[in-house]
Amino acid sequence: MTDNFLEFRVRKRFPGFEVDCAGAFGPGVTAIFGPSGAGKTTVLNCIAGMIAPDEGEIAAGGRTLFSSAGRTVVPPEKRRFGYVFQDAALFPHKSVEDNIGYGYALTPPDEREIELGHLIDMLGLAPLMSRSVKNLSGGERQRVAVARALATSPRLLLLDEPLASLDARYTGTIIAYLKRIARELEIPMVYVSHSLSEVTALAQDTLAMENGKAVAFGPTSSVLADPAISAIADYSTLENILEVEVLESGEGSSTSKLKVGDAEFVAPATDMPPGGTVVISLRAGDIILSMDVPSRISARNIVKASVREIHDVGDRVLVYVDVGHRLTVEITENALNDLELAPGTDVYLVVKTASVRMMT
Repeated sequence: MTDNFLEFRVRKRFPGFEVDCAGAFGPGVTAIFGPSGAGKTTVLNCIAGMIAPDEGEIAAGGRTLFSSAGRTVVPPEKRRFGYVFQDAALFPHKSVEDNIGYGYALTPPDEREIELGHLIDMLGLAPLMSRSVKNLSGGERQRVAVARALATSPRLLLLDEPLASLDARYTGTIIAYLKRIARELEIPMVYVSHSLSEVTALAQDTLAMENGKAVAFGPTSSVLADPAISAIADYSTLENILEVEVLESGEGSSTSKLKVGDAEFVAPATDMPPGGTVVISLRAGDIILSMDVPSRISARNIVKASVREIHDVGDRVLVYVDVGHRLTVEITENALNDLELAPGTDVYLVVKTASVRMMT
């Protein structure tokens, strides 16, 4: 018996390029990470059945979907997978309601495990149902695309760079919805991205690819610190993307107060009332570590934390700290040595208010 939901080994040849990759993914959210041209979408399309591998095997939930040796090819519509494309790929002549209802109508009643009403509420789509998809923002279009994919009650949800074409102000909203889907619907997901921040925010495990091949696989924090991906990962862009509770909205003030794990952070004011949730971004390189409580400084956030893991990634060091939420901090090797950090060390996080960026 295996705990893996999806297992595959695929080889696909193109002129001047070959994808040769294998993976075994569990039932949670697994990311396929890598630069453009690494072969990520090819692997996803092989899993979906949109591309037939030249050689290999694909199985999901114990069912063989493709086998070159056994001459088995299950067509895409028989695999019961939902697919969210980078550009949403909605029916432009249909309303939001008709786009979402399309897949639901095609799904046999005895296979419908997700009620449309619950799906619409979960993704906050009720105000949009009568609108044409031509009149939606990028973020709204992607929410509709996710809903349309989920309306088929899929056994697996595949997402191909769903945030790549969106403005930054929409990404936090979509990430929050995807986290809720994973938490409430418990549908396995494969999430393709070239963004370290998205992968860290969503995926328990990550398969890193380069030049058509897997170069690392395992828990996301370990993969992002693997020396094998240092050449393809832009650590300078790494952000902590977190869904947090609002304690004080900052009405009549320029700042709010947020609950981040077990800690409280001062952040820019938000329209969200106390008790609601917002998504924030905190760049790993904007967090300062201190061994002592600093005094007489302008930064409003001085938060006690505990070091959990330390990884050297070339000219940078990633330090994973715990405040009830796991945060990634980027420091230099000199700083690591000067502070004499080790797992279990208590430290203080020093963060400016302006460094806590509201994404919703």
